[in-house]
Amino acid sequence: MKDMAGMEKKIPKKVIDLAQKFWKGGGEIYLVGGAVRDLLLGRKIYDWDFTTNLKPEKMLKLGAKAFYENKFGTVSFLDKKGKPHLEVTTFRAEEGYSDKRRPDKVIWGKKVEEDLSRRDFTINAMALKLEKVKGGLKLKLIDPFWGQEDLNNKILRAVGNPKERFTEDALRLLRAVRIATQVGFTIEEETFKSVFEESKLLKEISAERIRDELFKLLMSDHPGDGIKLLYSAGLLKQILPELINSYGLAQAKHHIYDVWNHSINALDACKSDDPITRLGTLIHDIGKPVVARGEGEERSFHNHEMAGAGFAKKLSQRLKLSKKQADKLYRLVRWHQFTCEEKQTDKAIRRFIRNVTPEYLEDMIHLRRADRVGSGAKETSWRWELFKKRLVEVQKQPFSVKDLKVNGKDVMRVLKMKPSPKVGKILKKLFAEVEEDKEKNKREYLLKRMKKII
Repeated sequence: MKDMAGMEKKIPKKVIDLAQKFWKGGGEIYLVGGAVRDLLLGRKIYDWDFTTNLKPEKMLKLGAKAFYENKFGTVSFLDKKGKPHLEVTTFRAEEGYSDKRRPDKVIWGKKVEEDLSRRDFTINAMALKLEKVKGGLKLKLIDPFWGQEDLNNKILRAVGNPKERFTEDALRLLRAVRIATQVGFTIEEETFKSVFEESKLLKEISAERIRDELFKLLMSDHPGDGIKLLYSAGLLKQILPELINSYGLAQAKHHIYDVWNHSINALDACKSDDPITRLGTLIHDIGKPVVARGEGEERSFHNHEMAGAGFAKKLSQRLKLSKKQADKLYRLVRWHQFTCEEKQTDKAIRRFIRNVTPEYLEDMIHLRRADRVGSGAKETSWRWELFKKRLVEVQKQPFSVKDLKVNGKDVMRVLKMKPSPKVGKILKKLFAEVEEDKEKNKREYLLKRMKKII
């Protein structure tokens, strides 16, 4: 057993303050779930979740600002600004999972061991009891399912019968892969077998829950391993069936990997901290299987980016991405196939920026860099560095009609016109000239010029 000595120093003050209220109210409080796992692994903790022997009504009388509005025994405690920051749930047992998601019936438990028995994996079925001692706090590990042993051996194992755990909540199928990917563990044989056998149950889970788990996997340190594990477990065909078509699809010329391995390598090379950009990197070549023509060195993938953009739209709908997320994913896939020739005109580069939008340029740069590394190429080249500099320089020039030094009111005043489509046409003609020569974007010149192009 890992020595708990010194662990107390890692418990934040807000947790100790909450524990003191429970001690004062005669209750027990335990840290549970992923927080215990990550504390023992020395990982950063994002969610501090707790369980207690006190029922919700009693927790609300502990003298802390809190609210309770669910049937699962979870009370949310508020910070000084009135925002929820810590959650505590009454010991509970559960019965029936008819929707493969939530229990049909919740029964208050009497012991923490009973509460831990309903959890998904042994490394998540440990608890740390927060005990009051002279001078502060003491932690006591409660580990009825030998989770710490699995933690030490880097194994992810279901609590009890794995088939029962996955049929209770089918999202656990995806969580198994995601957690194993995040912490770098191997899924225990019987647990993995059950994931594969029950993989079709994922269809019972809402797109939103699947999307959130997928995003967490994509943001792990080695997301490519997670995608490969999803494939081996039979889950990828439930989430991204189009990607499977790239498996074993050889590429010609400068490519040293097939489309599947190139996509995986590119994902691993992506340094973006945005899940949409990482997803775009993974699927940027997803259109290649559809447009593939020829064999060997003659194989081509003309317009694969257009085919891929169509898949991106469908995937956005399937995962219920927001309108903004869907637009970003579409643009990253649709326009990733761009050239970096030094002879490109400023006009061509401006057109590229308009297609990608200035907001997503940095994301596209992340994708392109990952695309290069995922192809076995060097991270950069002099052409690539020159192109990035030109992206910056070109944006300092007039970029759209609204960047002109004159506007529609000027046109109507100088030409004594009333509002009409003709005003916009004149502005577009002025912009076409400025786009070719940035020196022409001067108010005096444009005011005179509009009289000649009417």
